[in-house]
Amino acid sequence: MMLVHSGGKGTGMARLGELERAVMEVLWSAPDSCTARDIVAALPDRDLAATTVLTVLSRLERKDLVARDRDGRAHRYRPTATREQHAATLMHEALDTAEDRTAALASFAEQVSAGEAEQLAASLVEALRRRSGARDG
Repeated sequence: MMLVHSGGKGTGMARLGELERAVMEVLWSAPDSCTARDIVAALPDRDLAATTVLTVLSRLERKDLVARDRDGRAHRYRPTATREQHAATLMHEALDTAEDRTAALASFAEQVSAGEAEQLAASLVEALRRRSGARDG
């Protein structure tokens, strides 16, 4: 992704820079939270210093993409949302920028594959069913 959100609490889910995305991919793929050193070890091709990763993690924390937990003298980091939740939030934020949301949704529907359209339709039906059930209950 080319755009990088300035971050900050309450500003919505941020788009990620290249190094931020690499760090998030490590966190999303990890079975448990990670230290900065764990992330450095998971990205050997990048030749990163732990301080660089800590700076990236700090930015990601300000963007509400990671949470930090104390573990002795170190901190462990974990994503605050799944990869899929992040993608959905980005899609919703992009939709918020459209002057005509209905046209943007229709254009999106035209661009997805037939299989994706079927999955989207089924997801929409399920979401409407859950909303209806929540109102009835």
